[in-house]
Amino acid sequence: MAFRMRQSKFRHVFGTALKRHECYDNIRITKSTWDSTFCDVNPKFLAIITEAAGGGAFLVIPIDKPGRIEPDTPLVCGHKAAVLDLQWCPHNDHVIASASEDCTVKVWQIPDNGLTINLTEPIADLVGHQRRVGQVAWHPSANGVLMSIGADCKVLIWNAGTSELISEIECHQDLIYNAAWNYDGSRIATAGKDKMIRLIDPRTGEIIASGKGHEGAKPQRVLFLKDGRIFTTGFSRMSDRQYALWDVESLQRGKPLSQEDIDQSNGVLFPFYDVDTNMVYLCGKGDSAIRYFECTDEFPFIHYLNMYQSSDPQRGIGMMPKRGVNVSQCEISRFYKLHNTGLCEVIQMTVPRKSELFQDDLYPDTASENPAISAEEWLDGKDSAPALVSVRDSLYNDKRQDLKVVKRPNALMRSKTTANRHTIVGVPDSLQGNGTASMTSATTNPSPAVVHSSTQELIEKLQDEIRRLKVIVKGHEKRIKTLEDQVAHCMGTAGDDDED
Repeated sequence: MAFRMRQSKFRHVFGTALKRHECYDNIRITKSTWDSTFCDVNPKFLAIITEAAGGGAFLVIPIDKPGRIEPDTPLVCGHKAAVLDLQWCPHNDHVIASASEDCTVKVWQIPDNGLTINLTEPIADLVGHQRRVGQVAWHPSANGVLMSIGADCKVLIWNAGTSELISEIECHQDLIYNAAWNYDGSRIATAGKDKMIRLIDPRTGEIIASGKGHEGAKPQRVLFLKDGRIFTTGFSRMSDRQYALWDVESLQRGKPLSQEDIDQSNGVLFPFYDVDTNMVYLCGKGDSAIRYFECTDEFPFIHYLNMYQSSDPQRGIGMMPKRGVNVSQCEISRFYKLHNTGLCEVIQMTVPRKSELFQDDLYPDTASENPAISAEEWLDGKDSAPALVSVRDSLYNDKRQDLKVVKRPNALMRSKTTANRHTIVGVPDSLQGNGTASMTSATTNPSPAVVHSSTQELIEKLQDEIRRLKVIVKGHEKRIKTLEDQVAHCMGTAGDDDED
């Protein structure tokens, strides 16, 4: 039988590192030995955990401001001990959650243009763990639902908007290494020091399925694929690094659908999953390579594609959501690699295409910034896949969804830009932004010339709005007249037919 190469449009994906001046340099990256990526990114901001004396801090950099970071750059520094993990909210690019050794989880709101002074006051302070908190993970589709994993062997589910504890999961007897939501947020999977992988109902804490994972004693990592299968990385009994794929039945049997040894390095493998392309990227701590695979329904299910190789080991790494990639260059993913030297290097993963037009087959609809359901709806038992948006449309859509809670006061409903803005009574919503900005400047700078200029500007905008409305009304009047004539004509025709 002749050998046939497996067809894949991602077979030739290659990685390219940007030039140094397009990266972020002079960052005091944390020296913590905790197994974390130390970095997270969204289309607007890059967050990196930094070394701090006497507490925990992390740096927030606007994506569009690469280059050398000044030593006195403002930090988010409200934790009393080292920050261990952080994650941007998928439904608001200005909200980020952080986990710390001080046993707390804090939720922060970042101003539009980044920080100008140190941020010390969170918008939500979630206190429930008795030992350090090692991971935080936002719900993929419910607004404001946050999961935290602590060294007290507990998984806590929070409503971050009201700082309320929704669910407390205490089924683990040993340290939890990692936990992940499934695609619609109806299940979570955990990997623990007892080498067990558990599939859990996050609302009730009930274990749906469990089984022994990788046989090695070193940490495992776990994530869900879109179709519900579970992808894990870990170590064999001989300390070989490996990955495996499971479904519920194979997990209970203790025999994975597919398992493959990679190498004998000792760094933990962090898997990153691109739900749109069904690709998994494996980034090992201390490695200088990024391996990527494609997940399919045909055996062996996980197909090796290629590897990005460099000369510098990675201290941590973050992956850009699909809303932030450059579609004009056929970029399907982008990584932010932390070096031991303080450099954050940007690596683009690109599919080679000759055409510069938008490639529909590379960019299916992706998760949007708008939540599919509220925290209350999720708590009442409703599940929903993430709301989708076209990647092409998301490039020009700058709307953000507040993390709202319907029935209770919400700590995350504060302004996303500048606090204490005034609302102008009687001004249409479409003009509130500019009008508010003008009134704010007038308040902070009470110069008569500025006040007069702001008032004149507002009057002109109101007059433009009036003229626009008049044009709309005039058009409606013409339409009404046309419809009345058509009705009269139809009625006259019907009368003539009756006489005949």
